[in-house]
Amino acid sequence: MAGSIGCCNPYPWGGAELSVPAFMETIEVIAGADASTAWCLTQCCVCSMAAAYLDRATAAEIFGPSHGIVAWGPPAPSEARVVDGGYLVTGKWNFASGGHQASWLGGQSFVIERDGSPRRRSNGAPLVRMMLLPIAKVDLADAWHVLGLNGTGSDSYAVANLFVPERFSFGRDEAAERKETGTLYHFSGSNVYACGFAALALGVARKVLSALIEVANAKQPSGSKRSLRDNNAVHAEIGRAEARLRSARAYLYGTAREAWDEVSTSGALGDSQKIQIRLASTWAIHESAKVVDAAYQRLGATAIFANNLFERRFRDMHTVTQQLQGRVSFYENVGQVLLGLEPDAPLFST
Repeated sequence: MAGSIGCCNPYPWGGAELSVPAFMETIEVIAGADASTAWCLTQCCVCSMAAAYLDRATAAEIFGPSHGIVAWGPPAPSEARVVDGGYLVTGKWNFASGGHQASWLGGQSFVIERDGSPRRRSNGAPLVRMMLLPIAKVDLADAWHVLGLNGTGSDSYAVANLFVPERFSFGRDEAAERKETGTLYHFSGSNVYACGFAALALGVARKVLSALIEVANAKQPSGSKRSLRDNNAVHAEIGRAEARLRSARAYLYGTAREAWDEVSTSGALGDSQKIQIRLASTWAIHESAKVVDAAYQRLGATAIFANNLFERRFRDMHTVTQQLQGRVSFYENVGQVLLGLEPDAPLFST
């Protein structure tokens, strides 16, 4: 499977099956060059974890070709009606980052029985399965007109009564359907998304801070007797930004390594580690945004021109903070758990 996005593909099929910290390092480096590229890579690599839940023949069919890339967006109202051999799928989903390069798109869908009733889990909750949809059978809508991360092409997509064979569906992160036992696959896709997108934010912030230092060494602001390099306020801002970025990075990577070690030892990721991943990733995203904001403000008019790197990275960063993994409400949810309360929103599946 050398042709597929292999960071998170299983070893048996030619994937790298990277550890979560190694995956984060990869994304962080790429994000320093281009956030949209890093975003699509994060998205599609995590989607490729689907290979661990499919039978090998199906996984080879999807991920084997050089264009074997899967992308998907978050859950949306949709249904998969049970028919002979599979499902008839109807739905519309959003945020298909990397979808224009993908050969398959995924759509999480509520399973509907032949009599029209929802199929339910043992606890009574509706059953949702991921349906893998050939890109040629999907209608992509031009919907991605946004502030930042413009290069991700995170458009909407839809199908109507599309037949999906049973083997092209799976329960996302369902342990009972997991066919590979590597450490990576004991993390949920949401765990890895959180770590990857937080590492992306760190990579963007590091690039912007390095560029601020470079510009400060050369810029003489209009009407000022001192260069930025000789400005005490700039000195202090750079020092604070460096501390902010290093501490957020240490917290995020430390949390990811602790989680990886726990799974390697016990074979399972505990709820406490999942909570810490959620907290550390949210913190890293918003601390990174503060670094970018500080640099943007200190640079004055230099930061607003498209021919400099600051303007685009400012927009990209503030798009990252608005994405699901950057929700500030997660702080409240973590606090609720630490107080022994039921969180207002799920911390592990988002």
